[in-house]
Amino acid sequence: MIYDELRSLLSQGAVVVATVISNKGSVPRELGAKMLITCDRCIDTIGGGAGEAKVIVQAREVLQTGEKRRIEIDLTGSPKRQTEGVCGGWMEILLDRWHGEAAIAIAQQILTELKLGRSVTLVMPFDEANPYLIKGKGERRKEKDSEAFIEVLEPAPTLLIVGAGHVGEQLAKVAHLIGFQIAIQDDRPEWANLVRYPQATFIYSHIDQALEELSNHPNLHVALVTRGYRFDLDALTALLNRDLPCAYIGMIGSERRVMQVYEQTKQMGISADKLKSIYAPIGLDIGALTPAEIAISIGAELIMLRRGGTGRSLSI
Repeated sequence: MIYDELRSLLSQGAVVVATVISNKGSVPRELGAKMLITCDRCIDTIGGGAGEAKVIVQAREVLQTGEKRRIEIDLTGSPKRQTEGVCGGWMEILLDRWHGEAAIAIAQQILTELKLGRSVTLVMPFDEANPYLIKGKGERRKEKDSEAFIEVLEPAPTLLIVGAGHVGEQLAKVAHLIGFQIAIQDDRPEWANLVRYPQATFIYSHIDQALEELSNHPNLHVALVTRGYRFDLDALTALLNRDLPCAYIGMIGSERRVMQVYEQTKQMGISADKLKSIYAPIGLDIGALTPAEIAISIGAELIMLRRGGTGRSLSI
C-alpha cells in the first residue's frame, strides 16, 4: 500500500506526493493514482515515460520550495505542440510536499482506517493549506477550500489464502504486489507464520476464526489452496454460509477433486446456484505448473475480475 511507503519515507524527511487529479482520453493511470518522490527515490508511477520524467524534475523543485504545483502532461501526440507521449489523452498532476509530524499522523490515520476495512476521504487543497481527512459522514470539508482534489480512499481488497503451503506462499507475494491485503488461514503454525508470510496482515488457525474477524470486510476474496479435499470442504462450506457474500472464491485442484467437493456440499444442503459463483479450478489457463506460475495465473484472474478484463491476448 502506498500509504505504508509514505509513512515510512516521512520518518526520514519530506516527500512530494504526485497525484493524478484530472485526465481526459486515453491515459496510463487513473484519477487518484500516486507517485512518491524524495531527493533520491521514486515510489510507484503516474505513467512512466517523458511525462513522468517531467513530473520528477519539478517534484524535486517542490521539495526545496514547498510550493504546490499543478502540471499538465500532454499525451495526445499532436505534431503542433510538444507532447510527453502518444497515448492519446491528457493528464493533470498535483505536486504537494508532505512533511513533519502532522503529515505522518495523517498517513497513519489513513492506514489505520483502511486496515480496519473503513473508507476515508482525503482532501488535498490546491492552495497552500495542508491535506486533511474527513472520516465521518457528518464531517464536511473546510469552506475556505473551494478548490481541492477530494478522494475517497477505499480499503484494499482482502485476499484470504486458505492453505499456507507452497502455492499459498507464492500467491501471497503476487497478491500483495497487485494491491491486496493478505490474510492467511492454516492450522499449522510452522507453515502459517510471519516468517513465511511477511506480507500477511492477519494469520488465523481456523476458518471460522478468520470469517468472524473478517465479517465486516465487504471486498473479501478467497483462494482455497489447501493440502487436501477435507480442508477444501470445510472452508467452502463456511464461506458459502457467510452472511456477506465473498467477492471471489477460487479453489485449486483437478476437475475431479472440484467435482467431489461440489457433490459433498450439495449433500450438505448448499444450492447449485451458490456453487456457480466459484472459480474452480482456480486461475486463468496459461499452462502453469510450478507454485509461482500457478500464483501468477490466480493473480491474473483476480486482476481480470477487479478491472473488468477478458483474459484474452492483447495481440493485434
